[in-house]
Amino acid sequence: MNGKRMMISAAALLVALVLPSGCCRKPASETEWSFVFMTDIHLQPECQAVAGFSQAIDSVNARHPDFVVTGGDLNMDALGAGYGRADSLYTLYLETARRFQVPVYNAMGNHEIFGLYPSSGVQPDHPEYGKRMFDNRIGRRHYSFHHKGWHFIILDSVGETEERKYIGRVDSAQMAWIRSDLDSLGPDVPIAVVTHIPFVTSMTQLYEGSLEPNGQREVINNSKEVLDLFAGHDLKLVLQGHLHFLEDIFVRGQTHFITGGAVCSKWWEGKRNGLEEGFLHLRVRGRDVSWEYVDYGWDAKPE
Repeated sequence: MNGKRMMISAAALLVALVLPSGCCRKPASETEWSFVFMTDIHLQPECQAVAGFSQAIDSVNARHPDFVVTGGDLNMDALGAGYGRADSLYTLYLETARRFQVPVYNAMGNHEIFGLYPSSGVQPDHPEYGKRMFDNRIGRRHYSFHHKGWHFIILDSVGETEERKYIGRVDSAQMAWIRSDLDSLGPDVPIAVVTHIPFVTSMTQLYEGSLEPNGQREVINNSKEVLDLFAGHDLKLVLQGHLHFLEDIFVRGQTHFITGGAVCSKWWEGKRNGLEEGFLHLRVRGRDVSWEYVDYGWDAKPE
């Protein structure tokens, strides 16, 4: 692995490796601070996506957040790609992301799974098949870190089926890890969870009718089991991607489930259902969070 590929991953995970135990963590700071959530970038050499993503990064840097967290689907795409294409996409993301002037914490999306679709021609015995390419290039797929009294949990919400398809699922190993991670926290620590595939969404019902169910690839199939792990804890915020949709579902007066639009909107071809290309800028003061969706000014351009 070359140094460029390690740079973003190492910087992003450094904080998580040196955190103190939960009993020693300071309460949430009353000083206002901010961070950015960028999801569904779908970086590719086509559609002038590199120029668009670079413009988004410049907009982020001008806002001076404490850090950036991504919501997956960093590239477009490794699912049905051969090794050469997938390798170049990962390299393109890491090299372009070097423009960020703050730490970047990455989450995994379905489009990062190398060669999962049989049409890719990639065999499961390939050394970087599936999620191993993400492991090698980006870093851990689930981890946590603490920042100014808040606890952030990054999840891998993409499951793989025997038929070489993806579904929304948090696996049993992560479930055990979440339990252990939460055991290190006091009940009053505000928690933010980052996931690519949403736990809950209103999108299907809004567009297709209130009786329409979500599909297995649209939401986390075992969402209730995962969310039940947070009982007795202060789950304030769940940041979601995948749907290229913007919503804020406020549940029980406690938790915001925010699906954060898409940096690429309609895959760098303009608005999707009226939504501009953008990202979330979240401001935190104590235990309170506010957010805005930032249209960073990109206009789709013909090739």
